[in-house]
Amino acid sequence: MRKILITGGAGNIGGSLARRLVQDPGNTVVIVDNLLTGSAAKLPDAKQRNWKFVRADVNTFNDIAPVVISGGFHTIFHYAAVVGVQRTLANPRQVLNDIDGIRNILDLAKNTGVERVFYSSSSEVYGEPVEVPQVEATTPLNSRLPYAIVKNVAEAFCRSYQQEYGLDYTVFRFFNTYGPLQSEDFVISKFIGLALRGEPLTIYGDGSQTRTFCYIDDNLDATLAAMAEGRFVNDVVNIGSDLEVSIRELAALVLKVTGSKSKMVQAPPLKEGDMSRRKPDIGKMKSLIGRELLPLEEGIRRTADFLRAEAGGEKIR
Repeated sequence: MRKILITGGAGNIGGSLARRLVQDPGNTVVIVDNLLTGSAAKLPDAKQRNWKFVRADVNTFNDIAPVVISGGFHTIFHYAAVVGVQRTLANPRQVLNDIDGIRNILDLAKNTGVERVFYSSSSEVYGEPVEVPQVEATTPLNSRLPYAIVKNVAEAFCRSYQQEYGLDYTVFRFFNTYGPLQSEDFVISKFIGLALRGEPLTIYGDGSQTRTFCYIDDNLDATLAAMAEGRFVNDVVNIGSDLEVSIRELAALVLKVTGSKSKMVQAPPLKEGDMSRRKPDIGKMKSLIGRELLPLEEGIRRTADFLRAEAGGEKIR
């Protein structure tokens, strides 16, 4: 029986990960979330008996310590974080508190027999890119955003604890993972939700800024393969797609897939936090999943179908 802790397990990626892990009866999963940005609706099916939820704040040592000390965990996925561009820009002090979370997890893990900690970093560590595609070995440290700074600091914590205490880690740098459980704090889910409601899709600036979008199943297949196969220990792995799409192209694709009559409207560029390009080198990720990634159009369709079903609508053909 493998005992696994997921912090931030009521969020998009954490909740999806928990749902996948509990399908294996050989796993016992404990999910921790303070429900600040997560939702109990994203937790696994209550019919599954091999998981439990603990509402706790990983940034508060006395909250998380009893969970880890009593858990006997083999593996920890530390995915708890303040997320969403607008939220992180509006709450910079709250974002900085997440440094306490990684310190708490690593301090507890090194003393309780944890074999490996998986940390959810972000494409934001690349700041304004100095090369395309973004390669794991290059981290220019040119972003002043608290969210990016915290992710860089947390990665340094992982390396330092491995060097001093022998605590193994793997850092996943996530690039825009989307899917049915993603909230509308993120561009692709926001566009789908607006399109399904017939509301305008807002494009900041001229819409030429590019991103890549990774469907949740591709993310999970890669991260779980890294765990199961013992790969990329004490290493960093980009988790994303290598298909670069402009925000305006994304909006047009969402409208096409959903058949929506919504309009695109232009707004002034964001003052900060909207980097010009994002495109990861995903050679390591591809070696983990051993297949082609899900096409963006199909991922949008699956996500829209889920949201329509939740609202009582019909599938998109």
